[in-house]
Amino acid sequence: MIRVVLADDQELVRSGFAMILDAQPDIEVVGEAADGAEAVSLVRSLTPDVALLDVRMPRVDGLAAARAICASTRTKVVMLTTFDSDDYVYDALYAGASGFLLKDVRRDDLVHAVRVVVAGESLLAPSITRRLIADLTRNRPRTTPAAALDVLTGRERETLVLLGRGLSNAEIATALGVSEHTVKTHVSNTLTKLGLRDRVQAVIAAYETGLIIPTNQ
Repeated sequence: MIRVVLADDQELVRSGFAMILDAQPDIEVVGEAADGAEAVSLVRSLTPDVALLDVRMPRVDGLAAARAICASTRTKVVMLTTFDSDDYVYDALYAGASGFLLKDVRRDDLVHAVRVVVAGESLLAPSITRRLIADLTRNRPRTTPAAALDVLTGRERETLVLLGRGLSNAEIATALGVSEHTVKTHVSNTLTKLGLRDRVQAVIAAYETGLIIPTNQ
């Protein structure tokens, strides 16, 4: 069972999302919060698999809550907002979020997002593309030096490049001529060696280290 904590200062929004998620046989909403501080407290006490956080909340906003949750727990974070702003995407990704969705997301896509991040994948709203990650690493100070990649094997570096280009495990397997099981091992080793939480951070690392150069640079 996938356990979820919801955080949004609008009760109707929380109730709506909770109703959608609780209707799924494999998902359970175990807690609801009205602000970021309450969300962090609930996550630490309930240890859910996923926290859905609104970006704009009183006391402690969703981005600050995401940073606290990602820094001190293994809970995956999906950010929700009504604002399709690049800055929110950048801040959420750097905070450690595994997903970013607009609040007008379809119910099926919301459910899919929860399942995807629990499986270790990453998810961005359709309007948010890898171009934003390229812009992010071009316009903001780099925090991952190229030398950090020295811990990777040659095949793991190849895997990171393909992750950075947005390929799925199946597509990476085809590109490298190996099985999906082998790809999962390479991905896991790459994330562990670089100290990354998930594939979103792997994409950022691929650009920040210069392993991938933005095509419009």
